[in-house]
Amino acid sequence: MNNLIIVNLLTYFAFVLLLGYYFITTAQWYSYRLNRVVFHHTKPMWNIFYFLVPFAAYESLGFAKLNYLQPIVLAIYAIALYIWYKKLDKPLVLTGRVKRFFIALIIYTLAIYFLTKTTLLLVPILLAWITSIIIEKILFNKYKDMAKEKLEKREDLIVIGVTASYGKTSIKNFIKELLGTKYSVYATPRSVNTLGGIIKDINEDLPDDAQVYIVEMGARQKGDIYEIATFVNPQYAIVGTVGPAHIEYFKSLENIRNTKMEIIKSNNLKKAWIHISANVKSTNPKVELFGHDIKDIKATLDGVCFELDQEYYCANILGDFNAINLAAAIKVAKELGVEDEKIKEALKKIPPVEHRLQKIEAGGKVIIDDSFNGNIDGMLSSFELATEYEGRKVVITPGLVEVDDKLNIKIAKRANEVFDVVVVTGELNYHIFKEFVDSDKLIHLKEKSNFEEFLAKTTKSGDLILFANDAPSFV
Repeated sequence: MNNLIIVNLLTYFAFVLLLGYYFITTAQWYSYRLNRVVFHHTKPMWNIFYFLVPFAAYESLGFAKLNYLQPIVLAIYAIALYIWYKKLDKPLVLTGRVKRFFIALIIYTLAIYFLTKTTLLLVPILLAWITSIIIEKILFNKYKDMAKEKLEKREDLIVIGVTASYGKTSIKNFIKELLGTKYSVYATPRSVNTLGGIIKDINEDLPDDAQVYIVEMGARQKGDIYEIATFVNPQYAIVGTVGPAHIEYFKSLENIRNTKMEIIKSNNLKKAWIHISANVKSTNPKVELFGHDIKDIKATLDGVCFELDQEYYCANILGDFNAINLAAAIKVAKELGVEDEKIKEALKKIPPVEHRLQKIEAGGKVIIDDSFNGNIDGMLSSFELATEYEGRKVVITPGLVEVDDKLNIKIAKRANEVFDVVVVTGELNYHIFKEFVDSDKLIHLKEKSNFEEFLAKTTKSGDLILFANDAPSFV
């Protein structure tokens, strides 16, 4: 093997790995759904600059018999991809699935080169992707059976299913706190809410001594909730606020509502609470509508109070919309025998959900971290809270993601009314804010890599700083 052949082989091998790295990184962001990577990428130009352009450049040189220039293209691509990687706030996580993809990619790349004497770029990536899908399907079914067997052995386990367009993680955490006064409670961690994540959670982390298992259920398409609900079969189910979250995928509010209502298909259902925003009329005696019974809501920067079923409740949780989430938790707790006095005591001790209207005081600044709250109602509610503050008010936001422009226009207009400084991160919605926010108060932060330095220079003691939604750099 002469030196030129060795250089060509190394160049080809490295190029495939770099293309594969970009491909699997974006696939991981979009839950390994290829249609979302191709058709719903929020920065489609990345696919062009970091995949199609280098691919075309490499292949064109090979077609023109200018292979000796391919190492130059490789060097340029490697530098560009490294700069791209350094700016990411959500880099590739080396999960088992990712490792298996790269193992398959290496095997196919070497096999193609030595068996066919060609340097095809797409073929090894596609073969590795197909192999990965097959392996994951086999492993998924294996782990699914294991989780099912574990659940079936726990006939005494109380399972509670929670879904909503907005607030499902908060509802889950609130239920956990209230039921924790009487039961040994375990809930799916963080925002784990897909069937795969739930199966992994059951197999690896569900304690044998748990009396109650609270399962958060998310969806991006019809059937997602049904699949989870008929797998864990909760005895109790909650559908919180229903709205246009992920409407890009569902196309209509009716589709969103119908998907959320799949939760009551559980084979073990004893009772379900459905918020009135779902706009459903059910004759099922197991289904109770709620929301109309929440009255006299008072939300301040110190917490929220409200009346429910002729009882008055207060919690150190910010946001008037959280009255809905707390009410759902209270109804579940009462159904499972927790006394009102214990509920009220527990409400006073409930910690705020991390990154969801979490109040922090530091360096003379009041910081409200609502970075995980990406819905129209929650964002507007956080703006209303900010109106109570007498000092200078700063909002930092990318706007809303996966919604139509009308909602972002509404956000931009209200931000202009409430805040003294409006900082827009990323490119996705900046054009909307630029049109509807006064130019003297609008700041555009394109990259988040120098975020801390920016905050230190821009904000000062006495400011209220609201982080309203957040979006990774690929958005």
